[in-house]
Amino acid sequence: MAVQDIVFIHQNMPGQFRYLAMALAKQKDRFRVFFITCRKGVDMAGIETLRYERPQPKERSPEPFARSFEAAAGFGRAVAGVALDLTRKGVRPALVLYHPGWGEGLFLRDIWPGARLLSYAEYYYQPRGGDIGFDPIFPVTPAGLFNARAMNANLLLAHEQADVLLSPTHWQKSRHPAILRGKTAVIFDGIDTNRAKPDPKAGFKLPDGRVLTRKFEVITYVARNLEPHRGYHVFMQALPKLLAARPHATVLIVGGSDVSYSPRPRDGHADWCAKFAAEVDLGGDGARVHYLGKLPYPDYMALLQISSAHVYLTYPFVLSWSCLEAMAAGCMLVASDTAPVREVIRHEENGLLVPFFDGDQLVAAVCRALDDKALAKRLRKAARETVVARYELQNCLKQQLALVEQLLAPPPPRPAPAPVAA
Repeated sequence: MAVQDIVFIHQNMPGQFRYLAMALAKQKDRFRVFFITCRKGVDMAGIETLRYERPQPKERSPEPFARSFEAAAGFGRAVAGVALDLTRKGVRPALVLYHPGWGEGLFLRDIWPGARLLSYAEYYYQPRGGDIGFDPIFPVTPAGLFNARAMNANLLLAHEQADVLLSPTHWQKSRHPAILRGKTAVIFDGIDTNRAKPDPKAGFKLPDGRVLTRKFEVITYVARNLEPHRGYHVFMQALPKLLAARPHATVLIVGGSDVSYSPRPRDGHADWCAKFAAEVDLGGDGARVHYLGKLPYPDYMALLQISSAHVYLTYPFVLSWSCLEAMAAGCMLVASDTAPVREVIRHEENGLLVPFFDGDQLVAAVCRALDDKALAKRLRKAARETVVARYELQNCLKQQLALVEQLLAPPPPRPAPAPVAA
């Protein structure tokens, strides 16, 4: 059997393709694996990495609703240049897997018309039912709706040319148009439950040198960046009451000060962390709150393992890996009662759900989680069991590999036409 070429494309290599790319690269007798990205300093064993320069537009389009597509076209053109170079070197991929969010998937069908294409369907903007209009701090305007629709143009073009779309959750699939859902498979990226697991002996070292263990009352909050899409404002506004209710608790906040999904504050504050540091008075209790920034994975996991109650909040949007990693680590989850969370957490079965905007109920639920030890023990166990049963890496990877085999399989032979009567 001839060796087949497979190409992955993601501007933030490896993104959601880490484990699948590694698994295919190990099959050296079957595949040559390439990865196209603009991220520097990252390489993976057995995979040839090809880099393009991140596009830097010299000027903005005078038409504001064209700017998102103009930026996407720049990424698409940059990736096309690398793809054409690969073609000139004789690479004819049997399969191309790409995340279309930034425009990288726009021109692939034209370069590799014979390849099978898989597009990662992470999110598609809709005027209702998702993040748009969910939070009053971001009021819906005609311009905002128009811009969201314009942002979908790149996604629609990239998804339309794909043979298969891959979405990590049923909620995220549901946000896509009906014309795309019919060819969308739902397989989560996978959680390594051998790394994300409970450890009763875990310890987390604070910047001041103190070490916290499971013996301490520790409330944790984690997001890639501290922003409204992940409920940071709700958590911070509830924090004074939470600290008052739990005089012996230590609060650990993990996340960067940049933005991933929310707009930046428009009131002069540099970021959301600075805004709520200025607006929320924690008084003397502030000494019990530790802002830890972004952590190396072992430290992040240790933090989850010593957590007494873990708060996870999100708009109706993309479900975070951290939610499932916290569950796999055996955390006692107090989470927002929003659609992507309800796909994973059932109230009082494997976590506690609270209305996203209700800070008082958030405080009450955290207190309940901390006071009711029997409940917490049961929900912690059920949370991990949920992830092991539905989102464990090896099971998800097995499904992803089966999808790849399905895409690479030759089409069934067409039956011979029936003879035509004379």
